[in-house]
Amino acid sequence: MGQFLEAATIALQAIWTNKLRSLLTVLGNVVAVTSIIAVVSLVQGLNASVTDAIQSEFAADSFSVRRRGLTQTDEENQRAESNPRVTAEDARAIREFSGDVRLVMAEANTGAQVKYRSDALDSVGVRGVSKEYNDLPSTQIERGRPITASEFDAGRQVAVIGWGVADRLFSVLEPLDKTITVAGVHFRVVGVAPKKGSIFGESQDEYIVIPLAAFQRLFGIRQSLALTVLPVSSARMEQTMDDARVALRVERRLRPSEPDNFGILSSNTFLDLYRTATTGIFTVLIGVVSLSLVVGGIVIMNIMLMVVSERTREIGLRKSLGARRRDILWQILTESITLSTFGGLCGTALGFFTAWVISQVSPLPAIIEPWSIALGISVTAFVGLFFGLYPAMRAARLDPIEALRRE
Repeated sequence: MGQFLEAATIALQAIWTNKLRSLLTVLGNVVAVTSIIAVVSLVQGLNASVTDAIQSEFAADSFSVRRRGLTQTDEENQRAESNPRVTAEDARAIREFSGDVRLVMAEANTGAQVKYRSDALDSVGVRGVSKEYNDLPSTQIERGRPITASEFDAGRQVAVIGWGVADRLFSVLEPLDKTITVAGVHFRVVGVAPKKGSIFGESQDEYIVIPLAAFQRLFGIRQSLALTVLPVSSARMEQTMDDARVALRVERRLRPSEPDNFGILSSNTFLDLYRTATTGIFTVLIGVVSLSLVVGGIVIMNIMLMVVSERTREIGLRKSLGARRRDILWQILTESITLSTFGGLCGTALGFFTAWVISQVSPLPAIIEPWSIALGISVTAFVGLFFGLYPAMRAARLDPIEALRRE
């Protein structure tokens, strides 16, 4: 430990004495670690935001049946365009076919102007939902009450509004029991949903929820529905998805050779797709960072060779006084590791600063992961060890008599 501290102190003194040379020496490591920290912080922040967005779109442990599924080719896209709309009959077929179905919630969506007195909000998301909406685990009411089953059955003109609509339309006023107009039709506010925040700068709180029957009276019944299916347990998710597919194929009288004319999506579908994309980004990042580290390591090796040449007489003197080969080897290696790790520490600080600046000036969030710090510092320490090995071995093999003759 004493030898390590002594060698580390010598390395830090050399860094301080030759600031510009040290900075240029570790520049490759600084760039590589800055890239690692900044990209990991931004990707982790992006992962959290995308996961929240997907899980808020799909209720936990549920899946969705829609007119279109995920398409990857032009042929699939064109075929999906001709899919029949999803109807209440499809919901009934799924509900009756499988004993693993806990509930099926039907939903229709559109955008409309929402007004309270003279204040108006344009293009607010209007969600017409069936009464099973109240039984979804993701449904929450912050103030007031949910829409009751009788109000759903009767298609009453009542609404639960998102936190953003309440804030922008009513400000300090209490929105409960106030009457708003949706596309010119009066609705009474009975509840306010809790705040969800924004994702990529887009508010998740500007929407209103009304009974599906009221929605269809207002906007027509020809719109395709989205069905949220909740299995009796998460363990039955895959079986319930298979049952729903069979139920819909039977309901739509599809022959075995015909493809599905509907889409079944779950949060895992989108999360798997997203993770595949980010895995590709990480693969490219590893290649770029590895190249920077190799370049940085070669620069460190050249500098350490120069250091060995400059300190040949000092090394010869130490060996003549009894220093062993491994003492010289350990000293040069420690200096190389310290120099390289110094670059890693600088890169870590710059990486966090870069991620913070990007998150402040753009919608991209950033999350600092402790493992990325450990990874950056560990990798640069290994680079110092690997590329410092040759100069250290060269110094250790110096003949003390020949070394003392060097000028």
